[in-house]
Amino acid sequence: MDVAFLGGPLPQHGVGVVAPFDFALDRELWRWVPDEVSLRLTRTPFVPAGVSLDLARLVSEHHTLREAVRALSASQPSVVAYACASGSFVGGVLGERAMCEVMSAAGEVPSLTTSGALIEALQELGARRIAVLTPYTESVTRALEDFLAQADVAVTGRAFLGLTRHIWKVPYREVADMARRVVSADADALFVSCTNLPTYDVIPQLEAELRVPVVSANQVTMWSALRAIGVRAVGPYQALLMDAAARPAEPEGQEGVT
Repeated sequence: MDVAFLGGPLPQHGVGVVAPFDFALDRELWRWVPDEVSLRLTRTPFVPAGVSLDLARLVSEHHTLREAVRALSASQPSVVAYACASGSFVGGVLGERAMCEVMSAAGEVPSLTTSGALIEALQELGARRIAVLTPYTESVTRALEDFLAQADVAVTGRAFLGLTRHIWKVPYREVADMARRVVSADADALFVSCTNLPTYDVIPQLEAELRVPVVSANQVTMWSALRAIGVRAVGPYQALLMDAAARPAEPEGQEGVT
């Protein structure tokens, strides 16, 4: 059959993604991506360890990032994202910036991390006081709080699961139950951390119920990467993805600090 009349395929924007070796949610990342964008994923080398501060440091070493970005460069992405929350907040704000510089130099394209994207998203939403929900141990959760403090973001409440493995298996209902416990009246937003924790379908439900924007690690990573190349992320009823004028008005007394 002659298929010359099809005229395709259409050009694709390439988004490179560096993920930790145990990342299991490739399909979730794709759900935020419009048809004209292709994700090009690679993973860091295997490390025989559970999720911890030590592992976060290992999967974000500069040598590891350089090699991963160089591998992605063959597919010519327009932007590269490091999709790991703990790996990008464990070194603090200065460590996150250094990671971006290393990746940009290795790939000669703009680069970002999940934790940097989080700060960008909170600024976009005008949120300076947030509740935090993580699957991590207490020590890793505290490292996230330290990172946020360095970025002048206050944590109004926190909850963590204490997991070191199989985080992608946590059901939505457990995330929702924790969110209900942790969000208080003085929170401008809720952040659900870890790119290996499923969140796509639970975000609209929680925003409707809790009346605050809900952002997650995978969501902010894809939002920021696509924004960097002038493309909008897709996702129903998610405040971060709406035009500012279309976002629901905040309840009285909960205005974000800009």
